[in-house]
Amino acid sequence: MRDPLLYGTDADADRLLRDTSLWFIVGLGNSPDRAAYGVALTLQRHGKRIVPIHPRAEVVHGQAGYPSIAEAAADLGAPDVVDCFVRADRVGAFVDEAIEAGAGAVWLQLDVIDEAAAQRAASAGLTVIMDRCPAIELRRLRP
Repeated sequence: MRDPLLYGTDADADRLLRDTSLWFIVGLGNSPDRAAYGVALTLQRHGKRIVPIHPRAEVVHGQAGYPSIAEAAADLGAPDVVDCFVRADRVGAFVDEAIEAGAGAVWLQLDVIDEAAAQRAASAGLTVIMDRCPAIELRRLRP
């Protein structure tokens, strides 16, 4: 059985999808072929302000990008959610950046599993959702 503190519950996911507005999306670039591109558009259509976090800092879906979570937070304030579209072996550093930036939650996408990073986030008081996709959860929890 998965630890709900590390993987989140349906109630956690529903609350984040309902009650948050500022989402930093790590790995979001301007490539329509990437999952992050479509998920970000879905979140935007559901009223979320999306902020691309990518080394190229591209404008995506009309939103200016930033090369790091820290730089985006310096301009925009602490994010409600940091949604991570990076490989599991790289996500820990982004989770740590999210903690430092004062994020309210981290959301690790499908197959992005790092229980040690999730534990650090949970211990810091962040809500953690891991191995789930917000676009799928929107359709499932908020039809």
